[in-house]
Amino acid sequence: MKTTDIPPAGPIEDRPPVSKTAAPVVKEKSGEGSVLNVFSHGVLVIWAIMVIMPLLWAVMTSFKDDNSIFSSPWSLPDKLHFENWSRAWGEAHMSQYFANTAIVVGCSLVGTLVLGSMAAYVLARFDFPGNRFIYFLFVGGMSFPIMLALVPLFYVMQNLHLLNSLQGLIIAYIAYSLPFTVFFLTSFFRTLPTSIAEAAFVDGASHTRTFFQIMLPMAKPGLISVGIFNFLGQWNQYMLPTVLNTEPDKRVLAQGLVELATSQGYKGDWSGLFAGLVMAMLPVLGAYIIFQRQVVQGLTAGALK
Repeated sequence: MKTTDIPPAGPIEDRPPVSKTAAPVVKEKSGEGSVLNVFSHGVLVIWAIMVIMPLLWAVMTSFKDDNSIFSSPWSLPDKLHFENWSRAWGEAHMSQYFANTAIVVGCSLVGTLVLGSMAAYVLARFDFPGNRFIYFLFVGGMSFPIMLALVPLFYVMQNLHLLNSLQGLIIAYIAYSLPFTVFFLTSFFRTLPTSIAEAAFVDGASHTRTFFQIMLPMAKPGLISVGIFNFLGQWNQYMLPTVLNTEPDKRVLAQGLVELATSQGYKGDWSGLFAGLVMAMLPVLGAYIIFQRQVVQGLTAGALK
């Protein structure tokens, strides 16, 4: 048998150098990305200016007197006229409108979240005959124009003796907000893990206890998100209170602002009008600034899971 002679390995320095071919460098198309980045940031800056400037102008105008509003609308106020706010709060009855709105929106928001979350949990977690039909009824309610329901809603409230009452507005607000709430929370409850609920059932927890003590706290981001959207819609609601609430002492903020604006043809209290407008705007801005992180988490929770 012939063996092949293998030459002995010499010292490392005597070995021929091994040629290393450089790996091809892939040039990233940074040019297109930078152009797109600059364009998107420019659009966002323009959009931010379009949104923020009217708000700042309204706040600035609320501290001016009537002459400064028309003579120099874009200049800063010569001094802060806090009497505009006190006059709008007292003489224009904004304090009463604010209290009525806080009661109606607070009660209707709690009722909407409680009833909507319970209905959404059942539709998302239990299979029963008519499940999809009920779900699509709620979805169809989102596309039903509120204008078509005003006349029959008026007569229903009249027969129930709920016209010109805060209780009637609360019930109408809950019914108006339930379709979107159920649609939003049904998709959110489907993303929650079922193993935790099954473990609670094994430990002897009832369906009610499992929902209120386990599943509802897990759905906190979704509840905050849909709560903010309902708060915005109910706080700015004008059509329903205009039809169902005609007594002056039961008016809400939207009705009060319209009343204050229509009286300008006789009184000319434009500074008080802007002060009342800022009063109605501040709670909405404050709620969104405080809960903006929870809103983003609630909107992205379904996509992340």
